[in-house]
Amino acid sequence: MSWLEAIILGIVQGLTEFLPISSSGHLFFVPQLFGWQDPGASFTAVIQLGTMAAVLLFFWRDIIRIASAWLRSLWTPALRGTLDARMGWYIILGTIPIAVFGLVFSDQIKTVARDLRLTATMLIVFGILLWVADRFRPQRKTEADLTLRDGLIYGFAQALALIPGVSRSGATITAGRALSYDRETAARFSFLLSIPAIVLSGLFEMKDIGAEGSVPWGPTIVATVVSFAVGYAAIAWLLRWLTSHSVLVFTIYRIVVGLGIFALLGAGVLSSG
Repeated sequence: MSWLEAIILGIVQGLTEFLPISSSGHLFFVPQLFGWQDPGASFTAVIQLGTMAAVLLFFWRDIIRIASAWLRSLWTPALRGTLDARMGWYIILGTIPIAVFGLVFSDQIKTVARDLRLTATMLIVFGILLWVADRFRPQRKTEADLTLRDGLIYGFAQALALIPGVSRSGATITAGRALSYDRETAARFSFLLSIPAIVLSGLFEMKDIGAEGSVPWGPTIVATVVSFAVGYAAIAWLLRWLTSHSVLVFTIYRIVVGLGIFALLGAGVLSSG
């Protein structure tokens, strides 16, 4: 992988990790579009640590407050009903589905799931589901209304993002809107829930970086740093956007890209896997 490829893929990761348009899907088809080698699932997982660093920086006050409340609630019963202490449990328990499915289907994620026909289909289908949930569900719940059940629903939605094209943020925001949470709350909890999932995935896949047939450490580090800078800007922009706009623009984008992939596959410009 060249340094230019690393920079471009870092930009792609930073933009698409938090926008509900699928970072793994874009990191799969963009290299093919330019005639580059597939960077692989391990590269995708590791450079997500850059965007995760952006989440940690952007939400550091919330993270410290939630972690502190959760830890203190372990020996102080009076704190267990507070929102911050409950949020800690919701994030922990909501991470279990993606951790379990990620381990069980790790081989399929690196092989069978990396099929552009599947990616294109997921882009279209989950783009439509995102719009339907946002269009027809009220925005009547906030973070104070979060429950264990809702946290687990978020978690199972996040696990669907193991399939390229689904989008982790897209699936979790869709779940939040389907549960009638307002757009900003749906996005904020989506970002907070992503922290343990992305960190665990990145650390687990880090062992494969630099191995034979994989991307070397140099370009991986460059892509990770670029994804951090771009990802931070993407978080700030998306939270502002969702306060006064619907998700329709993302649905349209996903459908256009999905149909474009099918067209390029039909023309022989792209190969399915």
